[in-house]
Amino acid sequence: MSDRDRTRAEFAGADVTLVADITGPVDGPPVVLLHGGGQTRHSWHHTARVLTGSGHRVANLDLRGHGDSEWARDGDYSLDALAADVRAVAARAAELDPRHRLPALVGASLGGISSLVAIGETDSQVARGLVLVDVAPRIERGGADRIGSFMMEHMDSGFGSLEEVADAIARYNPHRPRPTNLGGLEKNLRRRADGRWYWHWDPAFIKGRRGSPDETRSLTEPTRLEAAAKIVAARRLPTLLVRGRQSDLLSAEGARAFLQLVPHARFVDVADAGHMVAGDRNDAFNDAVVDFLETIS
Repeated sequence: MSDRDRTRAEFAGADVTLVADITGPVDGPPVVLLHGGGQTRHSWHHTARVLTGSGHRVANLDLRGHGDSEWARDGDYSLDALAADVRAVAARAAELDPRHRLPALVGASLGGISSLVAIGETDSQVARGLVLVDVAPRIERGGADRIGSFMMEHMDSGFGSLEEVADAIARYNPHRPRPTNLGGLEKNLRRRADGRWYWHWDPAFIKGRRGSPDETRSLTEPTRLEAAAKIVAARRLPTLLVRGRQSDLLSAEGARAFLQLVPHARFVDVADAGHMVAGDRNDAFNDAVVDFLETIS
């Protein structure tokens, strides 16, 4: 997949404009990719290429406040707002499909939580399938706090060079080889007038609307997410849970709890992968997702 095969598109979210890359045949089964918190659509680059090659029509989305999507003017990065965005994009994707098929939603971490709630808290059909990537209603607080600390560490000060960025990522993910393609890091960063590099997301996302990081905890409130999972189970929506076996966010117990809530769901436990499953073991991850999507297409 080259740049000329990719079309930049805008979607109307709940109250923001969202940017996506569209790839794949116009009549291919639609898929929406939703990245994790603090990432951008570029984290799905390889997965989008594989799905496109397997004949899917892929909308690779930047969540509100991330990448090229609009920042929330009122600082609203609540789960309500994120789920409303997902519902709006899914409905538009279905409208654009020649056969008006609902898309499959593939969501990593925050993208997965947003998709789960988008599906489970409405009477309307939102998607024809759901892939949750290393996230479930019950997650490990220690892992979530580690992610939050990493995101806040350089949020205001930025980085003096891409080398500093690569070093920070290597410290956060010590089991993954240090990034060698420093140019590839630029897609997740912005260079400001002061010459320093900053993450490509709105600081209000992590600070919270009132400047408190505590507000972000509501994104992973287990009772709410469990209720949404029960709706997914009741509707028997095709579902796949992918876990990184070394993840400190989704434990084996957390995965089992989800499979008890959604007993028809398929489960793949990816060896030698942490929370960033798609990046750690891209081939194994892509194989699992393509296989699942083929069964529902």
